[in-house]
Amino acid sequence: MHFNVVVLPGDGVGPEIYSESKRILAKLKELYSLDVDFFEAEAGDSALAKHGEALPKSTIEIISKSDIILKGPVGESAMDVVVRLRQMYDMYANIRPAKSLPNVNSLYSNVDLLIVRENTEDLYKGFEFITSPGNAVAMKIITEYASKRIANVALNYAKVRRGKVTVVHKANVMRITDGLFAKSCREVLKGKVDYEEMYVDAAAANLVRKPSYFDVIVTTNVYGDILSDEASQIAGSLGIAPSANIGDNKSMFEPVHGAAFDIAGKGIVNPTAFLLSVSLMLQRMGEISKEEKYLSAASSLENAIRKVYSDGKRLTPDIGGSSNLSEIVTEIFSKII
Repeated sequence: MHFNVVVLPGDGVGPEIYSESKRILAKLKELYSLDVDFFEAEAGDSALAKHGEALPKSTIEIISKSDIILKGPVGESAMDVVVRLRQMYDMYANIRPAKSLPNVNSLYSNVDLLIVRENTEDLYKGFEFITSPGNAVAMKIITEYASKRIANVALNYAKVRRGKVTVVHKANVMRITDGLFAKSCREVLKGKVDYEEMYVDAAAANLVRKPSYFDVIVTTNVYGDILSDEASQIAGSLGIAPSANIGDNKSMFEPVHGAAFDIAGKGIVNPTAFLLSVSLMLQRMGEISKEEKYLSAASSLENAIRKVYSDGKRLTPDIGGSSNLSEIVTEIFSKII
């Protein structure tokens, strides 16, 4: 099966991460005979300045002909790029693993959890209104269809992990909207996994208190956005946090961190989140194609990253090292087998 991947390098540190990572993509493609072609397109603040649109029509045309999107971080135009693409192509499942890496200073060294976030509705629908001077209203959209759909995604991940799902909501206050989400998840999950429910404030506290308590967390769009950043930081850094946006017809993979304009062009950015997102992309290709070579390539890349972190000799300044972007990429490249 052939895959066309459109790469959106993005803003800030995005282009330099992608530029250095090209050699890793090329090595994986050659080593594992991956049937993949990469095409670059513009999106983000730079595209907005150049074309008057953060997501130009020419880019949308390329995306429409592609199977997968591999995206770098974008700046202030994230709503017009990331959220729009998620909704445009119904990429309804946002998958954010939070997993410790060796030699990364953090409160805990054994974090390994997965946040499954509904990706298309809730307050991020963007339905906001000024009802009268000094008064604003936002609509929180929750449907049974989307809630059950994301619960099934969490169920599938739990089956290949430790078999536990925590449904996070705030139905004691938002009884109708969060109540519907909780009820829908309950109907899908209860009796099929080690099942529990937790209010979002308690979940936030328990992530700090004991992250090893959690396996798979499934939650709504806004809560998932907040909790996944919290979980990533608990695991060590947003700089090592990957993510996937999964739809039935198209998927997008991106680092969790932002464009980091303050260090752009200095060659010291950490490429780990982007490269782990590449690993998630390869896993998805394996799921779609049923071809083992994509899963093998994904494992090879992740194992190479973990070896570099275990050695601890070529780490970037954000995680206590002194190496630059090119050096850590070279080290990861050398360990891909």
